[in-house]
Amino acid sequence: QVQPVESGGGLVQAGGSLRLSCAASRRTFDMSAMGWFRQAPGKEREFVAAISWSGDITYYADSVKGRFTISRDNAKNTVILQMNSLKFEDTAVYYCAIDINYCPSYVCRASAYNYDYWGQGTQVTVSS
Repeated sequence: QVQPVESGGGLVQAGGSLRLSCAASRRTFDMSAMGWFRQAPGKEREFVAAISWSGDITYYADSVKGRFTISRDNAKNTVILQMNSLKFEDTAVYYCAIDINYCPSYVCRASAYNYDYWGQGTQVTVSS
């Protein structure tokens, strides 16, 4: 299976935490940058966070910086998005994406057009 698979979404109160996971096949995970995007009802898909294939470079949208942390476990072909201090406006469907091309810049990592494979998404709902 080429498409990544997300898990970990759910309902949480404002101020709470959730941990999203994204699993991919080794064939697509190795040497690939991984990103998280989200889409709220009536809004366009927006960048949340990304991580380089080696895991040593991370990128964050300003809206989540300091609250969300992206990490990856290359031995398990998994990328994690730890979300703390959640706000009502974080409510959205969260998508995991894989980019098999090398493009180590924020502009590149934050553009959905650069990603090759997408998961089906997982719903995150934050109650105020």
